[in-house]
Amino acid sequence: MSAQQTPDDIAATIAERASAAGRTVAVAESLTGGMVASALARAEGAAEWFRGSIVAYSSEVKHDLLQVPEGPVVSEPAARTMAGRVRELLGADLAVALTGSGGPDPQDGQPPGTVYMAVAGEPGGEEVLRLDLEGEPADICGAAAKAALELIAARLETEQDSDQPVGAGRGGTG
Repeated sequence: MSAQQTPDDIAATIAERASAAGRTVAVAESLTGGMVASALARAEGAAEWFRGSIVAYSSEVKHDLLQVPEGPVVSEPAARTMAGRVRELLGADLAVALTGSGGPDPQDGQPPGTVYMAVAGEPGGEEVLRLDLEGEPADICGAAAKAALELIAARLETEQDSDQPVGAGRGGTG
């Protein structure tokens, strides 16, 4: 994905790939407050591949609804649990979750810009990434949302590539 791509551009790519692969997508968001879901919902054909989103901004909602274990919510275990639970609740093939400290103050002992992003489901299985972002809260949230969209697009691209015969669609001779 190029640096110039907007969240809507990336969401359009996700729409194409999810539709082509017959995959559904869901999102659990905390610090981004629905920014990822908003971009996905605007994409073409979203009703067919976007299962929805849970915005669990408060720690209580993360613990009660998404079954995040007691303890810090700006953490790898919290992100992992959020992704798995939203995938289960919304019946999606692929789910991404974001939790972090958007700033301006630290949260759970983590400095502003610390973001945990987890993905669960197919294609690709489970993975948790830590992002260390800089800027004002709006910058951090925007960068985190874009990173989540890029992760979804990359996961769906991986599946698209694996479905093609060797050399197909890549300029190869097969």
